[in-house]
Amino acid sequence: MSVMKRVSLIFKSKANKALDRMEDPRETLDYSYQRQLEMLTQVRRGVADVATSRKRVELQMKSLQQNQNKLEGQAKQALGAGREDLAREALSRRGALQSQLTDLENQYHSLQADEEKLTVASQRLQAKVEAFRMQKETIKATYTAAEAQSRIGEAVSGISEEMGDVGMAVQRAQDKTAQMQARAGAIDELMASGALDDVTGPPRDDIQAELDSMRSGPDIELELQRLRGELGTGSTQAIEGAAAGSDGAAQPAAAGSDGAAQPAAAEQPQAGDGA
Repeated sequence: MSVMKRVSLIFKSKANKALDRMEDPRETLDYSYQRQLEMLTQVRRGVADVATSRKRVELQMKSLQQNQNKLEGQAKQALGAGREDLAREALSRRGALQSQLTDLENQYHSLQADEEKLTVASQRLQAKVEAFRMQKETIKATYTAAEAQSRIGEAVSGISEEMGDVGMAVQRAQDKTAQMQARAGAIDELMASGALDDVTGPPRDDIQAELDSMRSGPDIELELQRLRGELGTGSTQAIEGAAAGSDGAAQPAAAGSDGAAQPAAAEQPQAGDGA
């Protein structure tokens, strides 16, 4: 393949692709329908022209028939007057008109046949145009519905460019909001620590700030001591409960040993008495 043919092929393919993107099927169908209407109008105009020609030939035929009747009457009058030569002339002219009338009759029948053919063709073409119009409207409605459904689907799924831009704008707004919140929190912490001064408030007093920090220090120490005391009290109560449980178990054991010793002591005097 030569270079020029390749260039021509590439150009044609690019142009075809660009035209395919630009083409709207609805506009193409409307244009085709318009062309068919123009063709139907031309056919109807042709039928009207043929009918006009036929009517003109018909008028000429009537005119020739009237002239024939007139010449025949003149021939009769000439014979009545004894002018046979004049009657012969009138009949000769009538014969010439008859040949013309025959030609006009042939043209009339030909035009009448052409008119009938064009009328049938016009009716058929009109039926086809009407069928194409109904098909065109159906295709256009289907295409419009499919296009709307596709746009809705793209909008919902975020594929379309508009929804993509909206999503990016929302993301940028969220990022900026988070950045501003972090900045505001950092400024508040710096102002609370004294690293930054509040220019809208009263002048900062270093001594007062130091006294405030000293006040907060003992409060924290007292809270820690309270927590330690609560923890210590809880552990002491647990130890005391364990000790009380061990003492209760030891007392029944001692009582049992004392009861066993008392009967033994009672038996010893009885043994002495027997002795």
